[in-house]
Amino acid sequence: MKVLETDRLILRWLTTDDAAFILELLNEPSWIRYIGDKGVRTLEDAKNYILTGPLNMYSQLGFGLYLVERKQGKTPIGICGLLKRDTLENPDIGFAFLSRYQTQGYGFESASATLKYGHEQLHLKRILAITSMDNHGSSKLLEKIMMKFEGTISFPNDPEELKLFASEI
Repeated sequence: MKVLETDRLILRWLTTDDAAFILELLNEPSWIRYIGDKGVRTLEDAKNYILTGPLNMYSQLGFGLYLVERKQGKTPIGICGLLKRDTLENPDIGFAFLSRYQTQGYGFESASATLKYGHEQLHLKRILAITSMDNHGSSKLLEKIMMKFEGTISFPNDPEELKLFASEI
């Protein structure tokens, strides 16, 4: 199901047919470094990740992480969307792209459209974002879409300190 469209991109629900792409994305060095190793090593693991993550969230909340594909050629290039984590009071925006599609404006284009969608269509008054302290690219992108740095945060059972950003309407 198509959720959003920008000048160059379509954001749509993930399906198990996207397993090969998810397998590639979740094993990108930048994903493992900044998001974490999800242990997705096979197509079956990738299908399970889609079923228990995004598809489950769509059915429970009506939103989740969306596949980002270029209109030209319908090429999948990343994911971007909204998540609801138990560890955060408000939904947060998340995004990740294959390294060959980074630094081409796709992150800004999809994240700004997702943030607007969250506020205007889903009526979310406050949307958060978290990123690793050393993930300077994501921090810059969050500031570029007008999210405000609020400080640092860490979660129970995880000593890593993260940057916390917020957007409020």
